[in-house]
Amino acid sequence: MGVALVTGATGFIGGHVAWLLLEQGWTVRALRRRGARNPFLAGVELDWREGDLRDPDSIRSAMSGCRAVFHVAADYRLWAPRPADIYETNVDGTVHVLEAALAQGVERVVYTSSVGALGLHRDGTPADESTPVQLDDMVGHYKRSKFLAERQAEDFAARGLPLVMVHPSTPVGPGDHKPTPTGKIIVDYLNRRMPAYVDTGLNLVDVRDVAQGHLLAYEKGQIGYKYILGNANLTLTQIFQLLEEISEIPAPRVRLPHSLVLSLAYANAAYSWMTGAEPRIPLEGVKMAHRRMFFDSGKAVRELGLPQTPVKEALQAAVTWYKANGYVKR
Repeated sequence: MGVALVTGATGFIGGHVAWLLLEQGWTVRALRRRGARNPFLAGVELDWREGDLRDPDSIRSAMSGCRAVFHVAADYRLWAPRPADIYETNVDGTVHVLEAALAQGVERVVYTSSVGALGLHRDGTPADESTPVQLDDMVGHYKRSKFLAERQAEDFAARGLPLVMVHPSTPVGPGDHKPTPTGKIIVDYLNRRMPAYVDTGLNLVDVRDVAQGHLLAYEKGQIGYKYILGNANLTLTQIFQLLEEISEIPAPRVRLPHSLVLSLAYANAAYSWMTGAEPRIPLEGVKMAHRRMFFDSGKAVRELGLPQTPVKEALQAAVTWYKANGYVKR
């Protein structure tokens, strides 16, 4: 198969992409920061290369001789004491990766964007890759950074870089070791730390299907095109119902008005900026929850053959993994 460089292999999606590439016979080279680890890949034979997305020299060195590049790495936080860090990794880092790929003539780049960089319909109907969007629609630094990075990716494709973009929705499943904001919701649920909630809507997808979608984009995706890697549109109430069936832990019944939670989030944000402590109620997350983030992944299903594993199976796998790895108190 050849050598593939994966950025972000210490993360949730990137770890699964690296794992699947190895299964398919690729030699996988993985860029990571000093000291970064992914317990999901413990014992797996990867060619780890130390570097940083903000360091172009380390990227060029890691990419040398690679046939394919899967740029999955991103700073995925809904709050940061220094927001510039998010832009330096997600925007500047993406430019560094794509510049190196163009200079070295790699066969193809799969760039992992996010549905957060896409448009939404005000009536809550599922959006797709062509839904109109602009920078002012982006809520928070993470979404803004991914929107700006995607514009850079489009520019590189226009310059001749053989690049395909994929937009994972909300992946769930085993191996979310940090965990992601969605993973934190599941962990809090399992630990009975969620007495109430504010309802919203998300598109859930099995992280293993997302990894498969990356390889399918490499093999079948059209250069310069975007593909949403998603599955089921569910309200948070419906997600809790599935978690209740899986875990036998009663779902929270108290649904709080968005205005109340927004007020609490503003107060929490003020405290965080004064103390430097991560907010318990991320303001950006509450603002995002005001609209249902529903998406249509039909294009990826039709053109790439994206698998559609039942979301309940993905949630079951996530619950089992969290319990087996000490995230749930006995």
